Amino acid sequence: MIRAAVKGIGMALPQRRVKNAELSEKVDTSDEWIFQRTGIRERRVVSEGETTQTLALAAAQDALARAGISGEAVDFTVLATISPDQRWPASACFIQDQLGSKGGAYDVSAACAGFVYALDQGAAMIETGRAETVLVVGADTLTTQLDWTDRGTCVLFGDGAGAVVLQGNAEGRGLLSSVLLSDGAGTKHLGLFDQYLTMNGKEVYRFAVKAMGDACERVIEKAGLQPSDIDLFVPHQANVRIISAAAERMGLSSEKVFVNVDRYGNTSGGSIPIALAEAEREGLLKPGMLVLTVGFGGGLVWGANLIRW
Repeated sequence: MIRAAVKGIGMALPQRRVKNAELSEKVDTSDEWIFQRTGIRERRVVSEGETTQTLALAAAQDALARAGISGEAVDFTVLATISPDQRWPASACFIQDQLGSKGGAYDVSAACAGFVYALDQGAAMIETGRAETVLVVGADTLTTQLDWTDRGTCVLFGDGAGAVVLQGNAEGRGLLSSVLLSDGAGTKHLGLFDQYLTMNGKEVYRFAVKAMGDACERVIEKAGLQPSDIDLFVPHQANVRIISAAAERMGLSSEKVFVNVDRYGNTSGGSIPIALAEAEREGLLKPGMLVLTVGFGGGLVWGANLIRW
């Protein structure tokens, strides 16, 4: 059976770092208050000339370079984002053009679960023989959607992008299973309403703790495996308490959980691929390892991928 395996992974971040102390000068908060509730110490914020598209392109180029594959070889480009540079055309088309690809390109809008959704779609193209090489990118610049006087949201988010290159593998490596879920009754709890990103923090927290655990259990069961088989858990980086709750539910030790929310905050669609890229650079991802990813976001949407690295 042909599966979609990761051949290369890249990331891109804005230059500007914004620490909690800087935010405490703008709103009623403190480094201690933010860190205790979220695990975040700092985040990256775009400056002039940095956009969702420029970050997405840089991450894509990084992933392709690491895979040793040219942009012209990409058959499909799938971009997960909820902060495109324009409503349309799709930002994925910008990436496709800049890379020299002649294949299809489109955006996926699934909030902070966007990369989970996009990875599943990209893998399906490989598995069904519709493509040989697929580029999956997650990128967001949600700091451009924030009300910087709202301490309930402005402390949580950062900007960034990550990307993976997928190709077929017949030796057991690749995406083993996915679950993609949604509950439209929760649309009011998190989204870009009027001018700014707004969130019902308590409702989203309750939803996230349950949804992440449920999705993880379902995707593992779907593959006929057990939580104890997981080698590395790479969840959406939104809140360290949510991450800890999901890991505890599965009985995973902290050594098996990758966390970088302290450095980047919640980068939405970029969150999981950035974490995967950092994990690889730190030598935490080895061929044959079983890797679990999970994400949740506005919609409400959530999902998980199980990958044999």
